[in-house]
Amino acid sequence: MRILLTMLAILAGLWVQDVRANPTQWEREFPKTDFSRSDIGGWQEILSGGPGRDGIPALSDPAFQKVDSETRIDPREPVLTVEIQGATPRAYPLRYLTWHEIVNDTVGGVPVAVTFCPLCNSGMVFDRRVGGQTLSFGVTGKLRNSDMVMYDHQTESWWQQALGQGIVGKHTGTQLKQLPAWMESWAEFARRNPDGLVMDQPRANRSYGRNPYAGYDSRNRPYGFFTGEQPPHGVPALARVVRVGDRAWPVARLSKEGEIREAGVTISWSAGQASALDTAQISKGRDVGTIRVRDAQGKDVPHDVLFAFAFHAFWPKGMWMLGG
Repeated sequence: MRILLTMLAILAGLWVQDVRANPTQWEREFPKTDFSRSDIGGWQEILSGGPGRDGIPALSDPAFQKVDSETRIDPREPVLTVEIQGATPRAYPLRYLTWHEIVNDTVGGVPVAVTFCPLCNSGMVFDRRVGGQTLSFGVTGKLRNSDMVMYDHQTESWWQQALGQGIVGKHTGTQLKQLPAWMESWAEFARRNPDGLVMDQPRANRSYGRNPYAGYDSRNRPYGFFTGEQPPHGVPALARVVRVGDRAWPVARLSKEGEIREAGVTISWSAGQASALDTAQISKGRDVGTIRVRDAQGKDVPHDVLFAFAFHAFWPKGMWMLGG
């Protein structure tokens, strides 16, 4: 209930949004973080999102159930799919990730961090191994360019979720390995993986299946946590784009063309997936479609589907693949 009230306060504009990161103040919250090391432009880039450390509770080693045992999830609801060779495919429903943002798990012997930042629509999966050590991640409660700042429990270094990169502390500049993963509807996952596994509902008091950011992806601008530039070329701030490296393809273009082959990748779009950030009930969100990105050999390519403002913020010199 506490986290729900916090989110509602944020959405109503009642939270003081100009509370900036202050190492002196936050050393009590993160006593192991080496604040003398960072590669950000200044502490003014980081804002408090409202909840403090672990106020949005990450999950570790969640329970799973078989596809044919799942009865809660609507066919159109989005899941984040992880398929690692030699392991049973796993689906992580956004109805849970919206409230927890990080899941520390192990798939086929690979320790992974399954992450979702609702404010940027960024869903990415990382290998948790760094320099021979397996890290586990939590939510700092801080935002940079409206994107979640994670931290690892081992060194309390801070990590930018959209970049998969350390930005404060011992692991400043360290890059996590992003693994191929994609968002698709529950129906798509279940149809392709009848013997697959789906993350079970966590044992927490949350309104799973509800979207606390109702109407967010129809706004003209993101919430006040973001104060940066708007995207170029007339691309709406909350338009979804497919990012591969430092290139971005507007999903609006993909939905018209169905498939695009450019820059060494094939990007396809198919209807059937509900937006997790539209209506209050996720299952009733408008259709935003499913994106798959593959290379010339047909293998899945690590990518992200995030909002245009976030791409421009983190890749200001990135290439916009507008077609024409």
